[in-house]
Amino acid sequence: MSSVLTLSCLLVALVWVAVLNTIAYPISKKLCSKISDYIVKVCAPRVFAILAAYKNFHFIGYKDHKDELPEQFLIMCNHQSLLDIPLFMNFLRDRDLRFVAKDSLARHVPLVSEMLRVHEHAMIPRRGSPAKAMRILDNFADRVKSRGQIPVIFPEGTRSRDGSLGTFYAAGFRRILDRAPMPVAVCALDGGYKISTLDGIIRHLQNGTYRIKILKIYPAPQSKQDQVQILEEGKELIQDQLDAWRAGK
Repeated sequence: MSSVLTLSCLLVALVWVAVLNTIAYPISKKLCSKISDYIVKVCAPRVFAILAAYKNFHFIGYKDHKDELPEQFLIMCNHQSLLDIPLFMNFLRDRDLRFVAKDSLARHVPLVSEMLRVHEHAMIPRRGSPAKAMRILDNFADRVKSRGQIPVIFPEGTRSRDGSLGTFYAAGFRRILDRAPMPVAVCALDGGYKISTLDGIIRHLQNGTYRIKILKIYPAPQSKQDQVQILEEGKELIQDQLDAWRAGK
């Protein structure tokens, strides 16, 4: 019964705004932007509230270092699910976040696609020349820097299917910082991989947990060596935090 009630509540909370935004996008980008703002500020927290109420699924956003965040910074984090995007929006709801994501998310994903396009997130093609991807990142870095927005990048490039930490790729991370130098906040999240598929939702949603935490804030890197150090050390910090969470610490 709780599963039916949960699904009903989610449908009521999300379907109407998803349909409205799909209709609005080709008609008025301004209206679509306002609807997308509503999705970010109202719908994302509401989804987690519904899951907590009916499935005892807990969102845990740790307060560590949140009061130390500078005015503008880049977030580097591991990646487990499409739900990582609303997770961050809920965790840092007072910040204007912009994500580096694969361009396939910009089409035919309810709630997400129109929001990513109208809010001008960085949509990176999986196929095509590296030069095109770098141009997209350059334009993205210029936008977020001038608008005071917070860029979010997942250096793994794709979500982890089993929660294990994959290879961190430096190109996108370094390109943004070369173009728009700023401090770097290393974050860790865990739990999303368990509910990234329909089978996972059925098996793991009840009494599940989705965690996110800021691990360390680095000053703006001044050289390539600084960037590499942050990437390498950041990955180690994330792995240590994942190990601690999974050990029950």
